[in-house]
Formats: sequence, structure tokens, C-alpha cells
Amino acid sequence: MPEVKIDLELEKKEILKRYRTLLKSCKRMMDKNDKLMIRKAFNLAVESHKDMRRKSGEPYIYHPIAVAQIAVSEIGLGPTSVVCALLHDVVEDTDISLDDIRMMFGDKVTKIIDGLTKISGVFDQTSSLQAENFRKMLLTLSDDVRVILIKLADRLHNMRTLDSMKRDKQLKIASETLYLYAPLAHRLGLNAIKTELEDLGLKFTEPEVYDDINQKLINTQRERNRYINKFSLPIINSLTEAGMDFDIKGRSKSIKSIKDKMKKQAVSFEEIYDIFAIRIIIKCPIENEKSECWRAYSIVTDFYHPNPDRLRDWISTPKANGYESLHTTVMGSDGKWVEVQIRTERMDEIAEKGYAAHWKYKSSAAETALDEWIHKIRELLENPESNALDFLDDFKLNLFSEEIFVFTPKGELKTLPNNATVLDLAYEIHSHVGNRCIAAKINNKLVSLSHQLNSGDQVEVLTSGKQKPKDEWLNFVVTAKAKSKIKEALKIEKRKKADEGKEMLVKRLHQLQVNVNKVNLEKVKDFFAAPTILDLYFRVAIGSLTIKAIKDAINEDGSVKVRVSINKQELKTLEQLVSNVRGKADMLVIGEHVDKIDYKISTCCNPIPGDDVFGFVTLKDGIQIHRVNCPNATELMSNFAYRVVKAKWTNQESISFLAGIKVTGTDEVGIVNNITKIISNELNVNMRSISFDTNDGIFEGTIMVFVNDTNHLTDLMKKLKKVSGVLTVNRVDSN
Repeated sequence: MPEVKIDLELEKKEILKRYRTLLKSCKRMMDKNDKLMIRKAFNLAVESHKDMRRKSGEPYIYHPIAVAQIAVSEIGLGPTSVVCALLHDVVEDTDISLDDIRMMFGDKVTKIIDGLTKISGVFDQTSSLQAENFRKMLLTLSDDVRVILIKLADRLHNMRTLDSMKRDKQLKIASETLYLYAPLAHRLGLNAIKTELEDLGLKFTEPEVYDDINQKLINTQRERNRYINKFSLPIINSLTEAGMDFDIKGRSKSIKSIKDKMKKQAVSFEEIYDIFAIRIIIKCPIENEKSECWRAYSIVTDFYHPNPDRLRDWISTPKANGYESLHTTVMGSDGKWVEVQIRTERMDEIAEKGYAAHWKYKSSAAETALDEWIHKIRELLENPESNALDFLDDFKLNLFSEEIFVFTPKGELKTLPNNATVLDLAYEIHSHVGNRCIAAKINNKLVSLSHQLNSGDQVEVLTSGKQKPKDEWLNFVVTAKAKSKIKEALKIEKRKKADEGKEMLVKRLHQLQVNVNKVNLEKVKDFFAAPTILDLYFRVAIGSLTIKAIKDAINEDGSVKVRVSINKQELKTLEQLVSNVRGKADMLVIGEHVDKIDYKISTCCNPIPGDDVFGFVTLKDGIQIHRVNCPNATELMSNFAYRVVKAKWTNQESISFLAGIKVTGTDEVGIVNNITKIISNELNVNMRSISFDTNDGIFEGTIMVFVNDTNHLTDLMKKLKKVSGVLTVNRVDSN
């Protein structure tokens, strides 16, 4: 392949052009000193990265300029953030040190750059390292939230330019984005960035699904615009007559949210009724916002009937990320439901740009809500007991949850995630209240700890000095705070128990003439395969290690027996297994005689030939094969990327794989017989199980069949769709 000649002069012009565009974006918020500082940062970045190129072949400097541009234009950050964005890779990738940065740009910039450098390798090597680094990144929330905002800008630009990366790298980066960065953008109120990160994440994890929905949105754009104009016209006329100053926009749902809706409701693209929403943005003074929004709502509902179950008032009680808006769903012409969002200019800016926009509106209640959330994160992070991976799971739980609002007996409002229980509320009030909680009263009715709360409940938490947290409590709570506090209390309790167990064990070993020292205690721990000495003591205390069992572990001369491993090969470490698989081939070919390691088809998604798949190395089951769009794939690729191996299928018509099909339709006579006839006679497919259920003339059936590959399955599904009375046919993951 001939070498591509690079025109350095042309590149120099392009770099300057991009830099000038950046300066133009900063113009309204910078003074003379800021301009000098940005120029100095730009010069340093250009010099430091001059010999570096991106995977696409472009000069590396394009990336920091683009990150700075996103920080200014799309997040609304100021000159300090522009300097930090331009320099965000300098300390890590070049000889420039943090001390050099401090001398040139001062402490504030250095602190942010230090935060960005610490988290640059967040998703690498081992899961625990990744989790620990992610935790470090969140710690910067309490110092300077700009670290995370610049990191999000960095991630967004990397996602926009992901085409030039290899497929396995694309999967890894896109999975991390869906798993953590998109929810984080959501929680910081960066709605536009969250939506784009989700759509780009889908584009690289499930390209066919993304392309299909995207194409359908393009094809229906004209028709949608016509409908939006027709729907909006009477509202525009009426709002104008009422003397209101406003803008009105129609916007499509994101590709990711359409895909999620199709999956959740098991419907096709054409069957989703609210693919777009109308947004009314009102210009008015801050003191009139509430009344003006409700006035607009009144005008909308003069023309269209609202769905009473779909009214959401986030103006009276903003979401925890500061989001304020009035949402209603109304019945438009042609029997179509349309979502209408009503908000002011201030609310719209906060909804799109999130945290950065709050500084312009210091008095807003939304900022307090966001500060409260950051305070909760800080509290979680400061718990020295919490394990990094557990923390990541708990934190993830709370990032995307919708909220409910409940009241204390004194009328104080508490915001909790959807599905929160009495116990969550108790820990929200205080960890002492949570640890002693026995029940609650809702509207004077006694309810249990695990009772799920509803918005508007007035809850009185009941406590007892004798109550202690129990293991099963972890199943009753959904908030990260409650989980963290329960785990902490259980650990303290376990330590107390372990102290009792230690006394009992030492006493018994003395009776058996064993010299009680560190070496012998370690041997006893290994004999009983206890993960730690603490676990050994705890097992003695709760009676799961009996006096007889301890006696059996000791030889007559007082030495401790050694438990012989049945198969030394089983003790191979995970690292050895991974390098074993990776060392021999770049890709695992499923269906060939693999001598290096066994593989199993994972039951969580039942992949079949033709599916886009990857291998996941485990100690117990060798390699598990998962579909790329498996419900667990995002988490596995994001948290344990170093254990993921590329995989592809060979042609294997002789082998059958299990797949599930869900069929719904009208309950016509003989329909089940017609379906089973097609499966067994026409396509020679074996069925493993079939179950049908009918309700009010509608049937729903799940059929588990053995097929050769995705083409085989698609053919079968097409034929089933043609059966009279069948409405939908979808592939399902469950066994």
C-alpha cells in the first residue's frame, strides 16, 4: 500500500482554524489575561503533541482542541476549563510534569490536570483497578466537578471518532460509555451529552439495530415534521394571542430510547406512539416561571385531551440532577399520543447543559439538589470499609433511577429512587435510624421494613434500641447509601463475632497441644479453605466449624494437617488462563477443536452462529460465549475488559443451538397446532419446550427450539409471522 503523503502546511492551517473557532466560542466569557493563558496552553499542547498522531492518522492536537470546544460550546464551561482541556493529555503523554504546569498556569489548573491524569487510565487491566480509579474520579467531585465535566467532553470526542478503532476496542470503549459515562452525564444534568453518548454507544455495540432505527427515523422525518406543524399551529396561535414570548420545537426520541422501548414493550418501530415530543420554551422573569408554565399547559389542554396518568410536574419538585419541566401526554389528531414538555429558557439551558448552567442561576433550587447529590457521593466515598467493586455496583444502581418524593411526619420532603423502601428512607434520614429501624407507619397504617414507598406517602419510621442490621436487609434496599451503611454495620458485627471465635479457636488449639502462632493459624485457615483469618474466626463463632472438625485438622503431634489439592491444574490463575487463550490466537474460533480451553454457550443470552459474539474467560467454566447485545455484556466488557477475547463462528450446520421465540396473537381455533406444525414439519426443527397462555382472547407463547444459526432462526420466525392470527414474533433470551 503506497504511503500517504502528509501536507504539513495544510495541517498547520487547519490547526489554527480550529483554534480560532475555539477562541470565538470563548469570546463572551474571557478577558485579556484569559486569552493569554489559553494561547500559552495551546502553544504548549501543540509543541508537546507535535510528533503524535491519532489512530485515524490526524494530528493528535485535533483531539485536545475538540475537547476544549465541547467544554465551551456544549457544556458551557469557562476559560480555566479550556486551558485544562487543551492540556489534559500533556502530563500523561509527554515529559511535561505537574510542577511545570504549576509554574506556568498556577494551582487551580494544576489541581484539575492532576485529577484528569489520575483518571486517564480508569478502564484498564483489572476490574478492581478500574473500579478504584473510577472511585478516584468521583472523589474529584468534592474538589472540582470540572474534572468530570472535562472527562465527559474527552469521552464524547473519543466516541465521535471511534470509527478508526479496531472492533474489539470499539466494543470495550462503547460498553464503558453505556455502563458509566452516559449515566454520569445524566446525573450531572447534561441531557444532550447523555443522549449522544447513549446513541453512539449503541452504534458500536449493536450497529445493525442502530442503523435500522436511524434509517427509519430518516425515512419518516418528513411525515413527522408535517404532523408536528399541524399539531403545533393552534397552540402557537393561542400562546401568541395570550401575549406569551415563546419558542416551540419538535424533537425525536433518541435512537437508544426507541430501541429500549421496542425491547421493553416487545413492539416494532412503527408501533411506538411517542417517537417525538413537542417542547414549548417560555421566555419570562424567574418569579413568573411557575405560573407561566401552567398557563401554557392550560392552553395546550384546551385543544388536546391530556392523559391524567402521564402528567409529570418537575417544576414544583425538580429532579435530583436539577431538571425542571412540566411533561404531559395528550391525544392529538389521528388518535396519536404526543408528549408535550413545557419549560422556561432557564430550565431548558439547565436541562441541556446541566451543572455548568447552574452557576448562572445561583438561587435555583436545582443547584441545591445537585449539591445534595454530590454530598451523598462524598459520604459514600469516605466510607473506608467499602469495597471498590461493590461501590461501583451500588453507585451504578442510583445513577439512572427515576425518583419518588415522600414526606416525614414534620412535612420535610425526601427524594428517593423509584422502588425505594421504608429501610431506604430510614438510612436517608440517618444511619442510626436505619440500623435501628423495625417498621414504619404510612397514613397511620403499620408497614414492614421492605414495604415499597410511593410518591406522596407520609412516613413515620419506627425504631428500637434492640434492632441490628441483618444480611437479608441488603435485599430490601435500592439506595447506595443504605447498602453501604448496612454492609458497614454487618462488618462491625462480624468483627465482634470473630473476636469471640478467636477466643474459642485459641482455647481449642491449646487443648490439642498446638503451638498457637501466626504460621499455624494460617495453616488452619488454608485447611478449611477460609478466605481470611477473620472468616475462619467467624465460622468458629457461628458454629459452622465444629470442635470435631478442628480436631480432625490436627495431627497427634500437634502439627496442622495439609489439605492436598485434587488437581493442581485447577489452581491455574485467571491471568494464566487469559494469556493462554490470548497467546495462541488473536481470535477464538467457536466450533474448532480448541485444545487450549473449553468453552460454553452462556445461558443468559443463548448465542447461536451468526450472532456477533465474544468470549469471556472464567476460572470455573473455561470460556463463556456471550452475544455482544447480551443483557450482561456491557457490564462484562466495561468492568472486566482484560478477560474478554474476540470470538467468531465456523460453519457448523451439523450442530444445533437453543434459541427462544415469543409469539403473541389472537386466540383462534387451531392456531397452536398450525404453529407447531410449521416448526416440526416444514423446517425440521426440534422443539425443547413450548408453553402457551391465553387471556381475554389474546394468547402469548414461548417456544424453545434448536436451530443451526441466525439465518435458520430468521427463516422460522418469518414463516411463523404468516400464520393467521399471529401478531408478533420475537426472539427472547430466557431459557
